[in-house]
Amino acid sequence: MPLLDRPGCWIAYEVHGRGPAVLLTHGYAASRRMWDKQIEAMGRTHRLILWDMRGHGQTDSPEDPAAYSEAATTGDMAALLDACGEERAIIGGLSLGGYMSLAFHLRYPERVRAFLLFDTGPGYRNDEARAAWNEYAESVARGLEEKGFDALRESPEVAASRHRSVKGLILAARGMLTQRDARVFESLVSIRVPTLVLVGAEDKPFLQAADVMAARIPGATKVVIEHAGHAPNIDRPDAFNDNLLAFLARLDGEALAVSQGSVPE
Repeated sequence: MPLLDRPGCWIAYEVHGRGPAVLLTHGYAASRRMWDKQIEAMGRTHRLILWDMRGHGQTDSPEDPAAYSEAATTGDMAALLDACGEERAIIGGLSLGGYMSLAFHLRYPERVRAFLLFDTGPGYRNDEARAAWNEYAESVARGLEEKGFDALRESPEVAASRHRSVKGLILAARGMLTQRDARVFESLVSIRVPTLVLVGAEDKPFLQAADVMAARIPGATKVVIEHAGHAPNIDRPDAFNDNLLAFLARLDGEALAVSQGSVPE
């Protein structure tokens, strides 16, 4: 397992396949293991970079609460691309990982070739809605303080993951899951790269967020996976992979046409 040395934190990651780079980021309380059912399918045509965020999986859990932030996370993503020799990549993730992918674009727009946004949201424009979300994030942290790993909700992506430190998840809830402003939400209209917005039909809390992103991101493609919840890549991996690979094939075809001096109709 490769490790990336970041200030005060070793980041666990792995790389599979060859081709255009795809960096996928997991959701809160999950890890890179949630993408196991995508490795074989995507690795045939793309270079898949998977990693564990701070406080998650096999990555370190720094003691300093300030080490858990949007800025630290997006910095880790840039450093991962550097370590893999990739100037640009297709950037994507699920839930918190999707939000961090959007935050990465806000900071490093030139490094994003396309977006893969799964069962995620862009944060909140409304202060009251953001405050309600932050109360939820704090309740997650308190639950972990009181019950340890037993407080984690039962979900496929969480069940697929193993973590080294409950303290890391507590700090990540307060530092990374918590929302602070509307910058990411407001940035949606400025996105100019191909974007796939995919959501499970049974993931009720994120259906509206998917509609908002698909409407505000110019030219976004929206896909709803039937009979799937918050982790459609695990609930229905074949349907998920088929839709993902179809989007990537169109993206690669357009890139080839541009390189040859023609534009697809």
